[in-house]
Amino acid sequence: MVKKQVPSTIKNEALVEKRRQQMIRGAVQLFKEKGFHKTTTREIAKASGFSIGTLYEYIRTKEDVLFLVCDSIYESVKNRMEVSIDQHEKSVANLVHAVKAYFFLMNDMQDEVLVMYQEVKSLSKDAQDYVLQKERDMVGMLEKVIQNSLPFLISPEVVTLIANNIFVQGQMWGFRRWILQRTFTLETYTDRQIQLLLQGLNVKETELS
Repeated sequence: MVKKQVPSTIKNEALVEKRRQQMIRGAVQLFKEKGFHKTTTREIAKASGFSIGTLYEYIRTKEDVLFLVCDSIYESVKNRMEVSIDQHEKSVANLVHAVKAYFFLMNDMQDEVLVMYQEVKSLSKDAQDYVLQKERDMVGMLEKVIQNSLPFLISPEVVTLIANNIFVQGQMWGFRRWILQRTFTLETYTDRQIQLLLQGLNVKETELS
């Protein structure tokens, strides 16, 4: 899918990126506290550290800001996952490492992920399709790790199901942390989910090395 562009009247790409990162940081907190619809562009500008006039040099509408937030989240996840995961190593230990890296990443970005899932419905259909394709790409990264890491073959349908389970379980810590923390730390939650995953796959501890 072709990258969706948000027009800007500023030609300096480095400055555009800097200002938009300021917008994203300011908007995430506002959207979390007030929701997308109750947040004004003037509030976003103030939280970003510049005037409403400056804001409109970098975006056209408030929806553009929401799109930039969602796009930035998935780009951050993609970049950090690519650094953390070896997509070519063939070992169960690599799968365990990938799951841990993803869960800890979701913990670091829980505010952003929560905002995205709450507000993505406010995007246009084309923007939603673009953002959701990025989610499918993230699941695809997990599918590749699963396929490469297991010492036996499983069907593509099962690989897809396992990858989606991992994807949701990582986000669940952020969505349900208020109750999960009564029983688990992030580390014990991650370890228990990995244990259940390996048990479901009938992978023995001796195969982790």
